[in-house]
Parts: sequence; structure tokens; C-alpha cells
Amino acid sequence: MAKNGKTGSRSVTVKQATLDLLRAFGIDRVFGNPGSTELPFLSDWPDDIDYVLALQEASAVGMADGYAQATRNAGFVNLHSAAGVGNALGNIYTAHRNQTPLVITAGQQARSILPLQAFLYAERASEFPRPYVKYSVEPARPEDVPAAIARAYYTAMQPPCGPTFVSIPIDDWGHATAPVEARKVSREIG
Repeated sequence: MAKNGKTGSRSVTVKQATLDLLRAFGIDRVFGNPGSTELPFLSDWPDDIDYVLALQEASAVGMADGYAQATRNAGFVNLHSAAGVGNALGNIYTAHRNQTPLVITAGQQARSILPLQAFLYAERASEFPRPYVKYSVEPARPEDVPAAIARAYYTAMQPPCGPTFVSIPIDDWGHATAPVEARKVSREIG
């Protein structure tokens, strides 16, 4: 494995690299309330990962919180841009207080139109859920999304556990990237 955690020169899409990470982490359910900025992530959804559709974003986070506590593995949540994160913030706070490991993703408008303050874009998206997340990022490049999701998972799972957040522009999912090899995270406290 290379120093940056990526393997070989094989290229996959950001979406495929992310789904492969979910499988490697033992995540077989994604909870969400998607909107237009999440459609590329949801297209051609795989049969081996269930997408649990919630009627509202707070419900998606609440279901993922309970599921994570029951399985002792991070829950994965897919929300709709800034509006969805805002609707879910109360339950993100609850997960923070519960020390529940969650990886929360939210859509973002295309990188090319972010300077134009497009409808439903999130200004300073990574700052919005703070201080109730342990790690929050909007990766600088599409190629960095899988590594950011991996880091979000590792951080969420390390004691004290808690939610993490990754903002993902709509056009990142189809970009080529190198796969990221999943690592096992120790949960022991010294």
C-alpha cells in the first residue's frame, strides 16, 4: 500500500470507491433523505447495501443513531445539502451527546458553480454542523472524497465515538480516483 493509503494505479469512480469502503467497513445500510444534489450517489444503487429512506432528515439521523448503537458500527447517513443538514441538526446534536459513531454526508452543488452562490449550495459547508461533529470537511478535489469518508469513519469510531461530516459536491461522484484500502481501527483506550 502506498504512503497515502491508496492502492495501485487502478482507477474507479468516487462512487465505486466509496461503496467499496462501506462494504469493507461492514456498513450494509445507508439512512437518508436525499435531494437533487445526491442523485448521482443514488443512481444504480447496489443490491448488497440497503438505502433506508426517511421522510425527513432528522429521522434519517435518528434511525442511523439507533442502528449504530445496536450494531456497534458507525451509521452512514446521506442528507440533502445545507437545508437537510439544518433539518437534522437536532439529532446530530443528540448523536454527539450519545457518542454515537456516524458518518454523515451531505450533497453540495457542483464545484464549477459554487462561486455563483447557486440555489441549495452550502456556504462553508464543513463549518455548519460544528461543534457537534468530531471531523468535518468538504474535500478540495473529487479524488479526495473516498479518503475523507475513510477518515470520517475512523474518527467516528475512535473513542469517544461521535458523528463526523463530509460535504460532497454533486459532480464528484463520477470522477476517477484510486481506491482507498480500508484499515482496521483500534477502539482500545490507553
